[in-house]
Amino acid sequence: MGALPAVYTLGFSPNRFTNTATAVRTSALSTSSVTLSPTAGLKSTFFGTGNVRHRLKQLPSSRLNTSHVCKCQLVQDFAPIASAGYAVLLLGGGVFAYSKSGSKGSLFGGLTGATLMYVAYYLMQASDTKELGDALAFGASLLFAFVFGLRFAATRKVVPAGLLLVISISLTALTLSAYLQDKV
Repeated sequence: MGALPAVYTLGFSPNRFTNTATAVRTSALSTSSVTLSPTAGLKSTFFGTGNVRHRLKQLPSSRLNTSHVCKCQLVQDFAPIASAGYAVLLLGGGVFAYSKSGSKGSLFGGLTGATLMYVAYYLMQASDTKELGDALAFGASLLFAFVFGLRFAATRKVVPAGLLLVISISLTALTLSAYLQDKV
């Protein structure tokens, strides 16, 4: 003998969730049923005023068929600011290393990184080139995360290599998130 199919019913009123008995008594409310699993016999019944279904019908068809992606405006607004700040940090670090120890490699790296990040910042300002700016910032921050990771592995010094590694990885995650949100 097989088990009887279970029917789960959830009543909805404008202010609160109600049980099935209360929902059945309010016969003025409209009812719609959705079968959750035909093989298991699971069914969900919605009791409501119809406003939700009416609002869903008013949505453009493109919004009904889209996937649900959490887009955070804060990430998209913060990515250009973080890129500009990272550019200043790279430029300042390169100039500081050159003035302290005469390292032309650090000066060249700082200038190159600052230039890449400023170009990315500039591209992020216009909506038609924002995706390209996010991709450039992601690539540059990933490159510098790799460079500072190698330096940290070689020296085991938290300052400056470890700190810049953490900042580079954070900016890489931020710009990747901004790029993916622009892509969708």
